[in-house]
Amino acid sequence: MGIITGTTMTTEAGGALYRLMTWLSPSYPVGAFAYSQGLEGAVTLGHVHDRHSAGEFISESLDCGALWSDAVILAASHKAAAAQDWPALKEINGFARAFLLTAELKLESLSLGRAFLDTTAEAWPTSMLHRLRQGVLGEIAYPVAVASAAAGHGIALTQTLEACLHAGVANLVSAAIRLVPLGQSEGQSIIAGLEGKIRAVAERAMTTEIEDLATASFAAEISSMLHETQTTRLFRS
Repeated sequence: MGIITGTTMTTEAGGALYRLMTWLSPSYPVGAFAYSQGLEGAVTLGHVHDRHSAGEFISESLDCGALWSDAVILAASHKAAAAQDWPALKEINGFARAFLLTAELKLESLSLGRAFLDTTAEAWPTSMLHRLRQGVLGEIAYPVAVASAAAGHGIALTQTLEACLHAGVANLVSAAIRLVPLGQSEGQSIIAGLEGKIRAVAERAMTTEIEDLATASFAAEISSMLHETQTTRLFRS
């Protein structure tokens, strides 16, 4: 059970880990497996074709792409939700929706956000999730939904960020295994190689103001745009 100490929300370590492992597991019914954040388009264009190029694509997403922007938005959302600052949370969610650069990335974030909110509010209810489910923010972006659930359950921002970034990397690796294709060991090597970067990106996201957020993953964004009209597709983005 979460407790509040001063302005810092905390929860028992085992409970926090259990919730994060559950919410960010591939088995959690949000449909994350159906999206590739433009990776399928990059494979079709020939930009991603082996373990090295797949690892570079995912690493770039962490440095300056979709995973980076999600991390900064998640950090800002967690702080606002922990303080129960609803005007700030609404503004952040509006920013998150506007920041989605392609139609498919918007579909991905909003679809995952709604599914995550509905599932988590039913299985892991809190007053915050109940209010969000009533539509106080309108359509909710995925990192805002995850951050709000974590704050509502008293889970620390550091844990939430690292877990969410790891889940994002793992989902892209899973997509790369099917698309490139890669062997399972090659996929795990990519995840192992990004351990330090995930921690560093989480730390950087916690100190980055949302108004300073920018991305520079042009190849991934163009791949996402081209994917919208791709004839044969395995993924929705």
